[in-house]
Amino acid sequence: MKDLIIIGAGDFSREAMWVAERMNLRYPQWNLLGFVDDKKAGETVDGYPVLGDMAWLSAYEKQAYVTCGIGGGARKRLWDMVRANSNIHPATLVDPDAVIGKDCVIGDASIICAGSVMAIASRTGFNCIINLNCTLGHDSILEDFCTVHPGSNISGRVHVGQCAEIGTGTKIIQGKAVGEGAILGAGSVVVRDIPPKCTAVGCPAKPIKFFE
Repeated sequence: MKDLIIIGAGDFSREAMWVAERMNLRYPQWNLLGFVDDKKAGETVDGYPVLGDMAWLSAYEKQAYVTCGIGGGARKRLWDMVRANSNIHPATLVDPDAVIGKDCVIGDASIICAGSVMAIASRTGFNCIINLNCTLGHDSILEDFCTVHPGSNISGRVHVGQCAEIGTGTKIIQGKAVGEGAILGAGSVVVRDIPPKCTAVGCPAKPIKFFE
């Protein structure tokens, strides 16, 4: 059994906890120590302690496996805080009811939730999140720290840039690209490429706001 710590103690971190528990039902492998959260240290979440804040984890002196359930670009910033600690190793969580196709690659520290499908030769980067009941089409790529919210469908040969967020129920057609840091609103339908660092919504999805 490997000691597991989850960064964040919010709602999706609780879902990551659930994935780890479900993995243990199939094959015991994770000893979930608890969460770390800058605002909830000392509390208890779903029966597990919030062990401390990010400074506590950065100085942790024992070997532990870690993943992060906080959304958006914050996930990258939090990982940057603990990378220098050689005792911290990335934990990859894949629900037993996820379907992973031939020649897929799942990046370290990624979380794949129940009911999701990664089709043949699809790939995620480091600490990507694919939430409940999503599909990632053949040969598609999610770069590091992407988030795919529940019920989204990404067709084949789609490229999603680093730190992009795919809103709940979004559809992306074959071969399109979503730029780095882009945010797609819930229910968006992507029929043309989406530029980096924008919020895009609608059917078809169009940028409505750009940001740094």
